[in-house]
Amino acid sequence: MTEALFYHLERRSLEDVLPGMVEKSLERGWRAVIRTDSAERSDALDTLLWTYNDESFLAHAQSGDGDPARQPVLITVEDENPNAAKILFCVGGSQPSDWGDAKLSELARIVLLFDGRDSAMLGAARTAWKAATAGGHDVTYWKESPSGKFEKQA
Repeated sequence: MTEALFYHLERRSLEDVLPGMVEKSLERGWRAVIRTDSAERSDALDTLLWTYNDESFLAHAQSGDGDPARQPVLITVEDENPNAAKILFCVGGSQPSDWGDAKLSELARIVLLFDGRDSAMLGAARTAWKAATAGGHDVTYWKESPSGKFEKQA
């Protein structure tokens, strides 16, 4: 059973939250895949991970750049895990194509980040929640508090 964590963004943007989450995953020794909804978002996240902090960066590549197996973080629009990641970040409305796929059990976590100010994303997250639950995953819901920290709601 894979943990599926749903993060409801209300105050901060994806660009404010994602780099820190990826850093924490790497500190655990996990490789990461970031699945996006478009090549444009992949390009934007590629730039973000190189520039989000003046004192550091997150080593990564986009799918198709070099040997994916060597990448600690891989950004892709495809339903793939070519770097043997332990955590999958789904952004921009992306999600596993089949929450019941046995390959998902190779992951420790699936993290779905969605903008709660966007009604379409909110609806897609609700649908994904039902699919993840039906797929047998350990599903939790995290919402931003007024202080900006995430608190487990369900």
